[in-house]
Amino acid sequence: MGYVGFVLMIASLQAMAALGVDSMLPNLPAISDTFHLTADNERQLVITAYLIGFGLPQIVYGPLADRFGRRPVLLAGCVIYVLFSALAAFAPTFPLLIAARALQGMGAAATRALPASIIRDCYVGRQMAKVMSLSFMIFMAVPMLAPSLGASIALVASWRWVFGVLTLFGAAVGTWVAFKLPETLHEEDRTPIIPARMARSFAIALKSREGMGYAGAMTFLVGALFGFVNSVEQVFHEVFGRPAVFPIAFALMAGCMSLASLCNAWLVGRMGMRALSHRALLGFIAISLIHAAIALSGHETLVTFSLLQAAAMFSFGLMSGNFNAMAMEPLGHVAGAAASLQGMISGLGGSLVGFYIGQQFNRTTVPISVGYALCGCLTLLCVLYAERGKLFRPHHLPSAPAPAEAH
Repeated sequence: MGYVGFVLMIASLQAMAALGVDSMLPNLPAISDTFHLTADNERQLVITAYLIGFGLPQIVYGPLADRFGRRPVLLAGCVIYVLFSALAAFAPTFPLLIAARALQGMGAAATRALPASIIRDCYVGRQMAKVMSLSFMIFMAVPMLAPSLGASIALVASWRWVFGVLTLFGAAVGTWVAFKLPETLHEEDRTPIIPARMARSFAIALKSREGMGYAGAMTFLVGALFGFVNSVEQVFHEVFGRPAVFPIAFALMAGCMSLASLCNAWLVGRMGMRALSHRALLGFIAISLIHAAIALSGHETLVTFSLLQAAAMFSFGLMSGNFNAMAMEPLGHVAGAAASLQGMISGLGGSLVGFYIGQQFNRTTVPISVGYALCGCLTLLCVLYAERGKLFRPHHLPSAPAPAEAH
């Protein structure tokens, strides 16, 4: 598989998870009406159940992938995603829909945990960060388009058809993987599922100051983002009274994150991962504090909200790929276990933080803006822990090998 095809496939796998969230946002009011939900924030469970299901099983996928290879485990995740997307489309009750969403998220978790291991199998250092950034950039086109897709479906059909589209997309990507993705883990590198050995692998990952520090940083960054995703539809609908503007504004904000990932792929080779991402983190905190001050003062408008969120998302795009790469870099010898552990921590922890932020929604933008500021400060503490109190620390990375097409 060539470089371009590899990046596109990784992006498509990650897009399966993103579509499961963002395409639902414009349809949350319709789901609430269908099931006669009474609590204002109850519809957020459609998002949170998926995100919790997405975070929990990642610790299982890693060891399975280290034992049986990346490809069969990834295919199993795709099958689970497709089956429960179809079940959600026909769910007759809200509890069954939530259960299907959680299981759909469990399938999507394979598309989060395993691509990181697959990339780590083939690349290291700055080249690994570049591949992650490029795939993330392409994948971020999905949040730009997904709300418009969901809104377009709602114009001509029931919200249930959104799950039909997810079913078809998941089936298409799974078929692509089945026919085109070679196994990236060599037979001699596979490890049996031995409890003692698994415990050692997880212990190595847990003892990595750099790995756990950046995993914690990603937890709070993802938590801020999930808090925004949980309640942004309500912000445009109930705070600003402009639900029709939501898909366009969301696309512009997500586009800033995608643009940042493109810039990161170019800048990381010149500045280094630490110099670039640490500066972006300080910018993220400054932007979030300004936004919180505006929201608390009662001077928030649709323009200030959209512009400041777009700026925060641009900063996020300069951090996420680098933070993930730096978390994985010292753990190549236990890549599967490390990726699954870090994915579970950031996915599950981020979904719980995001759920808490979303549940504070009070028909103002204060919970989102203050949540971003607090999460930014907690992210900084995690980074300082990982870097032993020193930001912008020089770090000499190993040169990246060419992609192993024989894999």
